[in-house]
Amino acid sequence: MRLGVAGAAVTAATMLTNGLAYLVPMLGARQLTASDLGALATVLALGAIAAVPGFGLQIAVAAHRARSGPSGTTRLALRTAAFTAGMTLVAAPVLTVALRLPVALTLLLAPTTFATVLAGRWLGELQGDQRFLRLSGAMTGLAAGRYGGLIVGLALGWGPVGSLLLGTLAGFVVLPLLARLAAPAAPSGPALGVPGPGVAPTLADDRDRTLSGRQVLTACGATLAMLVISYADLLLARQLLPASGSGGYAVGAVLTKGALWAPQVVTLLVLPRLASGDRRARALALGLIVACGAVLVAAAAVAGELAFRLVGGADYLHLAGEAPLFAATGALYAVVFMLVNERVATGARWPAAPLWVATAGLVGAALLVAPRTVEGVLSCALVTAALTAAVLVWLARPARG
Repeated sequence: MRLGVAGAAVTAATMLTNGLAYLVPMLGARQLTASDLGALATVLALGAIAAVPGFGLQIAVAAHRARSGPSGTTRLALRTAAFTAGMTLVAAPVLTVALRLPVALTLLLAPTTFATVLAGRWLGELQGDQRFLRLSGAMTGLAAGRYGGLIVGLALGWGPVGSLLLGTLAGFVVLPLLARLAAPAAPSGPALGVPGPGVAPTLADDRDRTLSGRQVLTACGATLAMLVISYADLLLARQLLPASGSGGYAVGAVLTKGALWAPQVVTLLVLPRLASGDRRARALALGLIVACGAVLVAAAAVAGELAFRLVGGADYLHLAGEAPLFAATGALYAVVFMLVNERVATGARWPAAPLWVATAGLVGAALLVAPRTVEGVLSCALVTAALTAAVLVWLARPARG
């Protein structure tokens, strides 16, 4: 019952985050010129890419905390945020020229990225401690900070630079709130992996309880791999198909992303249990994700024409028959993402390696084998998702003996 309430709260926070994220371009389209809107959208996309280390930091902190209990993460979190912000600052001149962006926008990427990545520390602590109601509050506060300032700036007519500046300031303002929400509760007993009273911690215990930069880097690499493989087919469609086909694939990809992200709350809730090797929790999570995917694929099969009409309009109804395949691709990737998160949480070596191999295979098949059609690219993506899921299920099998 309590887990169900927590799941509902986290789902609501995720929906609010996505809603605010969609509201920014909708409001920008009414307040900005086409040139300014394109510049702001590009910078926000770059910001999403730069925020990947924040998600990696959250996963690493959550998994380590679930396994080993509380440990100092302040210095490592600050280093991760500062390094990421520094890289965006170094890249700012190149991005300004290559993407024809105002220099003020690209320079603002650095502080925006710093605040977003640093927030991953407190989200990870709350997730690892399984304090999901507080986690939902932190997610809501972070979304309000990241996007609320932007929305207010756009509504006031401050333009892209002024709006992003306000959003950046709001992002820093909410950080103390996240820290307060993640403040430790009164201890009721020894945390998982922490020696109890009267047990002296050994040097090995102390090492195990220290989150390392390598663990964060591994989680960041896995997060990046998940991002790349989930967008690879869309980028290939843009490169290989004519404008009409690329547009149609983009419409269908909305169904893919919906089936991919709809069950991600399950992965978020189960990650602390995965970190402690709870096979029953993994089986339950896989069952829920597969069931959710099956429902979404069935809904796409029944209402594919309605889905394409709502997302893209009448011009794309000829692709309605492919709706179940788009949804199935996303549903399979949802399974993949859960199993990759488990590999990160349990400290598996090279947890993202299957995703990088799969991405290379997808690109090779789309370039060399598949016909240059929506169906051709989609078939490559679906087969890649299915094979990757099968490989990860095989890797997750219990060791014999």
